[in-house]
This record gives sequence, C-alpha cells and structure tokens, in this order.
Amino acid sequence: MGSTKKVQPFGSWESPLSAASLVEGVTTITEIKTEGDSIWWSESRPEENGRVAVMRQQETYRPQEITPSEVNVRSKVHEYGGGAWWVSGNTLFYVNFDDQRLRKIVPGEKEQFLTPEPPEGESWRFADGRITPDGLWCICVREIHHNFEGLNVEPDNQLVAIATDGDMEINELVVGSDFYAFPRPSPDGEFLAWIQWNHPSMPWWGTELWIGNFENGEIKKGQKIAGGENESVIQPEWSDSSDLYFLSDRSGWSNLYRFNSKEDDLVIGGEFDIGMPLWVFDQSRYVLLSENVVIASVTNPKGETYFATPSTLIPTEWSSIHQVRALGEAGIIILAASHNTGPSIIKGLEDQKILKAPKSHQLESGFLSPPELIEFPTLDGDSAYVRYYAPAHGNTKGPDQEDPPLLVLAHGGPTANSRNELSLALRYWTSRGWAIADVDYRGSTGYGRSYVDALNGKWGLVDVADCVAAARYLVADGRVDADRIAIKGGSAGGLTVLAALANYDDFSAGSCRYGVADLEILAKDTHKFESRYLDRLIGEYPKDRDVYVERSPIHQTENLQSPMIIFQGSEDAVVPPNQSELIVAALKSQDIRHAYILFEGEGHGFRKSENIVKALESEYSFFSEIFGFEPFDDFEEIIIT
Repeated sequence: MGSTKKVQPFGSWESPLSAASLVEGVTTITEIKTEGDSIWWSESRPEENGRVAVMRQQETYRPQEITPSEVNVRSKVHEYGGGAWWVSGNTLFYVNFDDQRLRKIVPGEKEQFLTPEPPEGESWRFADGRITPDGLWCICVREIHHNFEGLNVEPDNQLVAIATDGDMEINELVVGSDFYAFPRPSPDGEFLAWIQWNHPSMPWWGTELWIGNFENGEIKKGQKIAGGENESVIQPEWSDSSDLYFLSDRSGWSNLYRFNSKEDDLVIGGEFDIGMPLWVFDQSRYVLLSENVVIASVTNPKGETYFATPSTLIPTEWSSIHQVRALGEAGIIILAASHNTGPSIIKGLEDQKILKAPKSHQLESGFLSPPELIEFPTLDGDSAYVRYYAPAHGNTKGPDQEDPPLLVLAHGGPTANSRNELSLALRYWTSRGWAIADVDYRGSTGYGRSYVDALNGKWGLVDVADCVAAARYLVADGRVDADRIAIKGGSAGGLTVLAALANYDDFSAGSCRYGVADLEILAKDTHKFESRYLDRLIGEYPKDRDVYVERSPIHQTENLQSPMIIFQGSEDAVVPPNQSELIVAALKSQDIRHAYILFEGEGHGFRKSENIVKALESEYSFFSEIFGFEPFDDFEEIIIT
C-alpha cells in the first residue's frame, strides 16, 4: 500500500528545493560543437558570477576546461550574443566578454589575440565565426559601436575576414545591410553563404540568403538566392559536396530546403517548425551527415518534439532540443532537455548515450509531473495555448476543499515561447503548492508563422488578453483559486504584466523583471537589434505615437491597484533602468504596496548566483505576504512599502 500524503495549505508546502539549491554547484550547458571525434561545449556558471567557460572532451578522456580561468566567453553583438566561440582542428577561437576581442588558443598553450584593441572600450564586437578550409581566415560578424559626442549613431554590422596568424589583419567582406548572421564558407573554399536583413525587419519576419565567391580574402559576385521581406531564412549549411541547405518559413512553417537554381528542393517539410527565432547566433536545428544524410529537430503545435529525416519522424523522450551537431562522419551529438532533467549532451538518436548531464536535482518523480498543453479560448473568440503545471509534491497535498493559488507566466520576446523542459525555478513554486500557467499567447513560436504574425500590431493587447483568458479558463475549469492569482514576467513579458495589472482585475499581485513600462522610451532608447522591432508589433514611431502612448503602462498607472514587486539590472541596455523607475514612482504616488530591487552590475537577465537566489526568494516572500501564506522557508522577509 502507498503511503498517505500529509495535508498542508496550498502555497506553504515544505519543499526540498531552496532558491540556493538552484545555483549551488550548478552549471548550464549553453552550446555544443564538434571537431572530428572531439566534443566541445560551453557552460554557464552562476557561482562564478555567470562566467561562461568552454570545455572539451576527447574520446574516453575526462573533460578539460580550455579557456583560462579568468575568461568569460560571451559576445555582445545584438546585446544577446551567442556564437561567441568556434573550433577548427585543435584550436578554439573565442570572444572574451570583458573586451570583446577575438582570441585563439590551443589546449595547453598561451592564448593569442587575433583582433587589435578597438578605438574605444568594447566598440568592436565579434560573433558567429567559421574558419576557411585553408585555415587562413576566420569569417565572422563584426559590430562596430561609435561614440560621436552629441550624436546617437547606430552601430555598423558587417561580415569580416580576420587573419588567423595573429597579424591583426581584418578585411571587410560584406557591408551595407543592417544585420548579418551565419557566414558559412563552402567546403572547397570557393563560396561564402550568409543571411542578411534590414530595418524594420526582425530575423523571424524576413531575411535574405546570399552567396558570393570568396577570393583572396574578398567577396565577389554576391547574389541573393532566397528570402525576402516576408520570408525568414536561417541556418545555411553546406554539404560535403557543396550543396547548400537552409531553413525557410515560406510555407507557413520553418522547413528545410536545398538550393536549386530553378526551384528549391523541399527536403524535410510538414506542419511543424524546425527553425526557432534568431535571438542568439549560431543556432543549429539540423545537421548534414555523410552523403547528404540530413537529420532535423522538429516541434509541432501539440508541443511534441521529434527528430526528422526526409522520410520519417523519430519520436524522442527529450521535450526540448537545443542544438544538433555531427560527430565524425556519421554520428550525431544532441543538446537536449526533458521535464526531468536540464540540458544534457547526448550521443546518437535511437541508441542514445548521455555524455554530459547537469547536476542531479535528486527530486522524486512526484515533484516532476509534466505539464499539460491546453488550447484554450481567447477573449475575442480565437484560441491560444498554455502549459499548465499542477502543484506537485512527493508526499504532500492540499486540502480537498481548497484550490491552489495560480502564478501566470508571461514569457519574454515577445517572439519566443514557454519552456518545454525542466525549470527548477518553476518547480520551486509547484513544490510549494502553487499551480503554474506558462502562457504561449498569440505571437509565440512553435505554432507556425501565422500564429507568430497574430501579434503584429497588437502587442500589449493580445498577449495581455491571452494571459487573462488562460487564468479565467483554469478558474472556470475548477483548477485554481480565483482570489489568489499572481502574474509574473520579464522584459517583453514585463510589459504584459504591467498592462494586465492596469487593465484587468483578475490578478491580485504581480512580479515584473526589467519590464517595458513606456513604449516611447523603448522606441527611442534601446539597442540597434530591437530598435525597429515595434514597427510591426505596434506601429511606426513617431507617426503612430498615439498608439504607443495608449499602450504604455506608464500612462495607465491610475488603474493600478494590485501590489507589485519589481526587479531591475543597473547595466541593462535592452530595457534601461529608467523604465522600472517610472513604475516605482507611480506606485509610490498612489500608495500601492510594492518592493523594488535593483541589482548592481546585472544586465538584461540575472547571472550572478546571489542575485538569482535573492530574486526568487524575494518573489516568494512578497507573494506570501500578500496572500497570507506562512512559508516554511527561513529567509529574510522582503520590505514592502
């Protein structure tokens, strides 16, 4: 007979997950690459102030950290970075966060600079590189920041060839467009493929695929071969025989094509997405093996993940595939996660072997019940999606006559999606007796191009209404307590939180992390990559200024009634601190209970372990105070003013 679960009030359950346990000794694998039979990966380390290190494992040898202990491998191109390192033979090429200069290092030897000190600070930034077959050039994206006193000048983005011998030679290959990504030399060294796009597009709306002849460190006869204003093309890759493959959403779904001068060949297609939004560089959603064998990672609107070949779909227990890479001539390496474990390195498709797994959380299965993907009706008669997590505990349950509190999560982006994998930060809540609604409002990815486009012109309206509709659906279905609903979001999700609290009375409290409060300020004071993002989401500024004012939560503060906790990084270049400070001032003026925590030295998202811990504990302390819970946790109560 099974043991009887003890009964405790929802929201106050004793949990084995502390906020500190989420970061103590924890590393997160962020990218994988291969070179021959060697496996390389980068890992983020919260206990080392969020430092990213690059590791290598050869055959049966133990993993070895290749980067020096003081190095933090991160690129600031587009502010979000990604693609800050790449490998050729036995050599690692990488960008150090502190100065953004490109270096190379051979294991066991001293690092060598490949780029000179920039004219000022971190004004030259590099990302997404590859080495030419002859080994002479590193081709990558360069972003040049200008400091002209009194002038607000956007950075220049370009493709460059950097000499690998350390003589500091840099040749500009392709210039003139606003953005570039995926520079990929062909195996014979004759051609270079890349994608580019211009304002006001974002890479998930419209990009162009180009190829050109690469001769003596220069590009000649460049020509566009795919893509356009309303077609997103990403991840061009060359086969060993110099066939060019790429992902395109021309059908309404991100599918795989092979370039054909007459009509491109559909290689892997269907009502599923292979590509993901290009927030960071060097994504790898499919891999070319020997003799043009192709394997892709696909996700369908049911939230199901598969590996796909041109002829079949292969089910997998992994709920989220981050990257796929070739290993040797016919092998495959996967970076994937499930609802039981975080990102892991796996070898093979069907006969899989886990090569590198995250630190064990030691949670029983009763704490890790998978979410239910629910399609629910929206307020305007359409439909949207939510991942619903019921409270989950190994030996505790709530009273039969009581419904659990609900925390609604609004993801950032907004062109992104809810995480379909283990999040211990989320389980922190469910293990304490909270229900979670992780909303994929219209505009989220993974449901086809038309679902993404449904947010165009309606950001700050549709996303907000869909979060409200999700909460109301769960209340009507008898799953949660209508009087104890909170909403949480960061960045773009922070706008959703603020707008929800200003325009609806469904939420009793909110948590906003580096959220957008004033859309005008965001349109005028943000980084280049997103500086025209709002053109399609809201309207052109300043022509449509009235819409910006109408949608901005800072102009709706007279409607705010619910308590709120606000977090902000002092060095955030995406959503500057003045956004949060405006809301805090409004809450003070209206005597609304609130707390404000500014993390010095943090940017857009928190990387330092102590700040990750404090943010989560402060949220739980805040909501416990507002909802009248008695948390069993022994931590410092937050000061609410």
